[in-house]
Amino acid sequence: MMNQLQQNIKAFIRKGENSGYIAECWDISVVTQGATLDEVVNNLQEAVSLHLEDENLEELGLVKNPCLMITFELQPEYA
Repeated sequence: MMNQLQQNIKAFIRKGENSGYIAECWDISVVTQGATLDEVVNNLQEAVSLHLEDENLEELGLVKNPCLMITFELQPEYA
């Protein structure tokens, strides 16, 4: 029986300790950061693309063009 290939790479974005945001993938070894949410998402997309370049995605358990599934951890704002 063949294993099902994953269509999504799961990532988590959280606030940095001092400023900005940190993004970390759960399925592959990718960590990046950015000053804003837009910047960290763009950096994450680029880092994942570079990490997967020239890799055999099937050996990593991924479909040919996997998507990023991102979870954000945001603190609520209090009045």
